[in-house]
Amino acid sequence: TAQFVELVKDFSLKGQGEPLLEYAQEHPTESAAAEALRIISAEGQTNLVVKALSGPKAAGVATAAGNSGEKALALLLEPVVTDGTREVAVRKAALTGLAQTLEGAQFLVALAKEDKFPADLRFTAMTELNNLRWANLKAEGAKLMPLPSSQNAQPLPPIAELVKLKGDGAKGAQVFRRVEVGCINCHQVNGEGMDFGPRLSEIGLKLGKDAIYESILDPSAGISFGFEAWQLELKNGDEPFGIIASETADEVALKTQNGITSKYKKDEIVKRDKMKTSIMPTGLQLTMSQADLVDLVEYLTTLKKAAH
Repeated sequence: TAQFVELVKDFSLKGQGEPLLEYAQEHPTESAAAEALRIISAEGQTNLVVKALSGPKAAGVATAAGNSGEKALALLLEPVVTDGTREVAVRKAALTGLAQTLEGAQFLVALAKEDKFPADLRFTAMTELNNLRWANLKAEGAKLMPLPSSQNAQPLPPIAELVKLKGDGAKGAQVFRRVEVGCINCHQVNGEGMDFGPRLSEIGLKLGKDAIYESILDPSAGISFGFEAWQLELKNGDEPFGIIASETADEVALKTQNGITSKYKKDEIVKRDKMKTSIMPTGLQLTMSQADLVDLVEYLTTLKKAAH
């Protein structure tokens, strides 16, 4: 259970690698799974993870390893991505996990440079490279594997003109849920979606059309209070990144884009930096046509009351 993982950490219990790994395999997207793998790594038992990455629940292990933010665990994922004998779900999970660490991101950019992504991983690679949090790597990744251009790749009119256009809210709801647009990967509407960025169930009451357009086209212009991105630097060299979910006198809890919350003792933290840019990716308009964008904003303006 998650409580077991917490007890192992709090009391520094040794030799619990196998039950910790079992928990991570069964609950790969939970915060405690990422913590379980960090404990395994700290004890030098990464051989257990290597073995599990070849097992029947390898995708879950890869997901938890990526969510851990540990450099040592990310290194274990590199050979998985390029191993064509593995199931595609496992390789996709490993690829997404690698994008969470600097070394993993550098590895992915290097693969893109050498054009070594197989066809079944290209869209996942494209998405991750365009969403990297390191500006130089993101720019390089976007150049090597640009997102698909919109069907009518014309310059958008000014926001003052866009707000005059009437969209189709039903179509906009579909755009919101499209994989390549990815709104639902960070935002919840009436309980559906990832609880990471601001909840949008009542966004139509809070923002006008012009402000919604601006938040999509220039997400760093107005970052919502409490949703600022932070990067920590730990004594072991790891650099966890996310939104501060809570903070006490002794520790900081960071929530990542995957919905994972991890706790870090303040005496482990060397430095903490508040990011000036939004976690929400720029260039979302490149993933849709102008009509899609107008439909999406129309849909968002209809969200005025949470479902009961």
